[in-house]
Amino acid sequence: MSGRTHIGLQRLGSLAGLVLAFCCSVNAAGRPGTIRVEVDATLAPQRLLHTHLTIPVQPGPLTLLFPEWIPGEHMPDGPINSVAGLRFSVGKKALPWRRDLLDMFAFHLTVPPGAASLDVRFDFLISGAGSGYAPGASSTAYLNDLSWNQVILYPRGYAAKDLTYAPSLKLPAGWKFGTALPGAKQKGDTISFDPCPLSMLIDSPVLSGRFFRVIPLADNPTQEIDIAADSEADLAMTAETQAGYRRLIAETGALFGSRHYRDYHFLLTLSDNTAHFGLEHHESSDDRSYEKMFTDPDFVVAIAELLPHEFVHSWNGKYRRPQDLTTTDYHQPMRDDLLWVYEGLTEYWGDVLAARSGLINNDEAHEQFAHLVAHYNYEPGRNWRPLQDTADAAVVLYNADSDWENWRREVDFYEESVLLWLDVDTTIRRLTKDQKSLNDFSRAFCGGPGGEPALKTYTFEDVVAGLNAVAPHDWSSFLRTRLDAVGSKLPDQALLASGWQVVYNSQPNETERLRDVVRKTASFVYSIGLVAQEDGTVPQVLYDGPAFKAGLGPGMKITEVAGKKFTLEELRNAVAASASQPVQLTVKNGTQVQSYTIDYHGGSKYPHLQRASNRPDMLDEILHPLAP
Repeated sequence: MSGRTHIGLQRLGSLAGLVLAFCCSVNAAGRPGTIRVEVDATLAPQRLLHTHLTIPVQPGPLTLLFPEWIPGEHMPDGPINSVAGLRFSVGKKALPWRRDLLDMFAFHLTVPPGAASLDVRFDFLISGAGSGYAPGASSTAYLNDLSWNQVILYPRGYAAKDLTYAPSLKLPAGWKFGTALPGAKQKGDTISFDPCPLSMLIDSPVLSGRFFRVIPLADNPTQEIDIAADSEADLAMTAETQAGYRRLIAETGALFGSRHYRDYHFLLTLSDNTAHFGLEHHESSDDRSYEKMFTDPDFVVAIAELLPHEFVHSWNGKYRRPQDLTTTDYHQPMRDDLLWVYEGLTEYWGDVLAARSGLINNDEAHEQFAHLVAHYNYEPGRNWRPLQDTADAAVVLYNADSDWENWRREVDFYEESVLLWLDVDTTIRRLTKDQKSLNDFSRAFCGGPGGEPALKTYTFEDVVAGLNAVAPHDWSSFLRTRLDAVGSKLPDQALLASGWQVVYNSQPNETERLRDVVRKTASFVYSIGLVAQEDGTVPQVLYDGPAFKAGLGPGMKITEVAGKKFTLEELRNAVAASASQPVQLTVKNGTQVQSYTIDYHGGSKYPHLQRASNRPDMLDEILHPLAP
């Protein structure tokens, strides 16, 4: 991902007085009038959006803000560098403006006497780079993902819920669209929507494209998958996969007991030319994946957890949200300390619901848990950075390079927290003699009364209280021990409590095989301690592992294996034969070419699950469907 240094709390505090004294003049006595935002996306295939805002104003100083902290992205990565051609005018008279010297997202100008509205025009330059959330590539010749935070400014001094916008969108000729925005009315290629609060607008992206398909999943309320792809063929989805997503709707209903959206849209982009990620919204999700997601059986399984994860966020992240992540506008910094709940619990349910819904089978779910446990057992960064700090430092870890991620650690509050919540789940089951589980906690904590969206915040103490209401225990110490410890035995202990343990053999782990197919790599982390790409480049080396000790590092390129030209298959063969002969590599490091001997003799090594003796099988009980 790309990003910028976030605005510090200290600097914001020093500006607090200026915010009040130098605030916007838009209807200062109350809420401002309706702001019109017209977006012309007809040049989206050329990676350009035109935006025109009409803002009711009063004469005097005015400060307009570009959204900086985007909900769900957990960092200040609003793509301000992609704003170009910015012009302010009243009538036909251009107004001078100046950017704040300490706040790059703030623009100052003075509205002249007699003015009642301000015209704002600018272009948004859509990135061609594939990675990133808000700054990432979001258009191709055939589709576009519109995030409204890219194309609006808003007056300082108001909560996002108190600003009303009337949005419209012009699409390339013949394109179709999907969105959770209410009141869509289409005339030609222009769609207008009902006026709505800024908070709803930014929470409601629009997916559009030439090749478009809607797959209904359930009624009352409407729930559907809206797909845009780079070709008609990529829109195909088997009846079995469709049935799995329909079961996902049923399984979330059985788990949470209520829904907080009026309707729900999975906005799914299938393209190899856009960024790949999932971003949650209350009544939709912005899901971007590979073009083969539904047409290649390996991709179908490899990416099966994407939609379940983002769907769960409608309950955990949108309806329930950490207090530290709940701000009144998009300028206030968010604190990420509870991401192990916001993202970690969601990741847990995403994995479990994929199995409960039949999007993956039990064997595939077992391989996923084996991969998770082995991955964190082999992550040396856990010996110095606690799990809690991966959440606290999310702002910098999201943007960190991946080359030394096993030593630095990455955003492990996602996947390692799966094991934390597995530990919570099995502990509740043990304490209550299998009468209650994490299902009960999630239903009470994230379910609640159904109906239209409402936000309910929580703190660490609220999480502890919610767990105690299900099964009295010293949950505060339980959680803090696992969050704050370094080198903890959490992976093995959580798995063992579920009735399973990890064993290693020469048979590839299916989860890791699928990831290698998608990423075009081969992982040898548990053997020689590196990952290799198809061209021989080594993107990752295990810190203090065999390859590291032999002298290899990230970014080097393997050119030969035992004197033969490098291929992934040759490297696999060499590792498999390592019990009888060392692994010999010729490696290029910049202009230097050197031979390396890796002191490893264990053969191919991959993780799998095996039943633990004298332990009840809680894992398969957890994976069992709840819905009829």
